[in-house]
Amino acid sequence: MAPESPQRLSATAWGLLLLLGLIWGGSFFFARVAVLEVPPFTLVFLRLSIAALALHIYLHGRRDLYRTLRIHWRAFAIMGLLNNALPHTLIFFGQTEIGAGLASILNATTPIWTVIIANRLTTDERLTGAKLAGCAIGLAGTAVLIGPALSSAAHAPLWALILPVAAAISYGFAGTFGKRFRGIPAPVTATGQLTASSLMMLPVALVMDQSWSLPIPSTAAILAILGLALLSTAFGYLLYFRILTLAGATNASLVTLLVPPSAIVLGALFLGERLTWTDMAGMALIALGLVVLDGRLFRRLSPAAAR
Repeated sequence: MAPESPQRLSATAWGLLLLLGLIWGGSFFFARVAVLEVPPFTLVFLRLSIAALALHIYLHGRRDLYRTLRIHWRAFAIMGLLNNALPHTLIFFGQTEIGAGLASILNATTPIWTVIIANRLTTDERLTGAKLAGCAIGLAGTAVLIGPALSSAAHAPLWALILPVAAAISYGFAGTFGKRFRGIPAPVTATGQLTASSLMMLPVALVMDQSWSLPIPSTAAILAILGLALLSTAFGYLLYFRILTLAGATNASLVTLLVPPSAIVLGALFLGERLTWTDMAGMALIALGLVVLDGRLFRRLSPAAAR
């Protein structure tokens, strides 16, 4: 069988990708507030279960939801583990020792791992020089953008630095595995994986954190949990699976390159933080990396494209 042609980012996919980057850019702020009061296992469970409940209410059994859950429960369980339960837990544990900025740059290695994994496991997302160059440029941009946070690496334990990278590898496998859900509506896929991962995390949170004995968190932590669950997770995954269907695993993983600049823009708009020249230079590099990965501008400018 001939390999499938590689997917390109359409204008619609670009718009959804930018919106998702903005939404997930805020998730590191929510996590930083909540994890100070709620243990990571319990925080992951609350994030996933509230999001799953919201999507069940949203769908209300439509789009053949329950039949699809019964038929594909094994696939949803694998996706829930790779895309929710495991990476969220790793990132939240890492953020107990490192800041949101450093965690976001380590998580921004996701496109690189996705390129490598998709090249090995798929036929339509082959490894190219442009993809590797684009990922490298984008990662360099996040390094410039989060540069001041990197100084904390010398004082952070090694395990806290490794965990977000391990989460990025898990996301890479999840993006590639998620291609099999192309025939299923994005809301159903999101609901399926969140339902499965919530069921996984319930006994873990009860046993490891003894969740019933935890004190009631502050209003700020509760709002942060709701932001994580409803905005960054429920709505975010609706967008993510739509992008995955439109543009493939490698293109969908580009959202991790948009998260750090999105977080800085949100800080400037809502927290009174000022954008520096370093911030703008980092975001410019990330934009260049995305252009290289997309490739359309270079094809239009090449002599061959003009013939």
